[in-house]
Amino acid sequence: MEALLILLLVAGANACGNPSYPAYTRVVNGINARPYSWPWQVSLEVDRGTYYSHTCGGSLIDSNWVVTAGHCISSGRAYRVVLGEYDRKSDEGPEEVITAAKIFVHPQWNPSCLSCGNDIALIKLTRPAVLNDKVKTACIPPAGYIFENDYPCYITGWGRLYTGGPLATKLQQALLPIVDHQTCEQRDWWGSIVRTTMVCAGGYEKSGCNGDSGGPLNCQGADGLWYVYGVVSFGSSRGCNTPQKPTVFTRVSAFNSWIDTVSEIPDRL
Repeated sequence: MEALLILLLVAGANACGNPSYPAYTRVVNGINARPYSWPWQVSLEVDRGTYYSHTCGGSLIDSNWVVTAGHCISSGRAYRVVLGEYDRKSDEGPEEVITAAKIFVHPQWNPSCLSCGNDIALIKLTRPAVLNDKVKTACIPPAGYIFENDYPCYITGWGRLYTGGPLATKLQQALLPIVDHQTCEQRDWWGSIVRTTMVCAGGYEKSGCNGDSGGPLNCQGADGLWYVYGVVSFGSSRGCNTPQKPTVFTRVSAFNSWIDTVSEIPDRL
């Protein structure tokens, strides 16, 4: 399967998942990320009437498209994305602010049932992002691809620093090893709430938190490229760092066909 991953995506080695600024990859606890080391990470902002504010994360998967979580989108609201962002409180120069032209929430997403799955959405941008050393696209894993148990992946985002705490101003990252489905579906973990179209990661001292929703679970393949393997979906209601309650992500490789279909919809629709 690792060979398949390499063969299917080697042609895109220069186009996705290859940051100019290597990430810190030997940390366990959450830390400030190295600036621009996750160049596909976006801040999704919602229009509050007189200003826009951060509401979720997201990932640039094509110069025109961002993937985020379905629960990050509310009908009738206007959204924009900020690319090339690091410190949300500072204008550092490389930021690109692009409004959403169209938003496609998965048709089987049910906002009344987060655990039912299909928590994924695609945002078509009003103009292509300008790709450079600080703004790049992430790779998408091949359809059905599964990273093995305990595989080292990283969550990134500007979510709350701890349960009930403030949103981070600088982009954070934390190591969240994969928890395989067999473990995560055990009754004293998440049980039957976890679907096969989801992926669990962490579940010990580090996890996602409010504000990280929609952001990526970044996993580096054997080819050295980074893949958006998951989209932050939900965590424990008991707090952001609850043992045996890993962060649950929408598994992107379960939705390749839907992503391909949506991204091919003509602009006139």
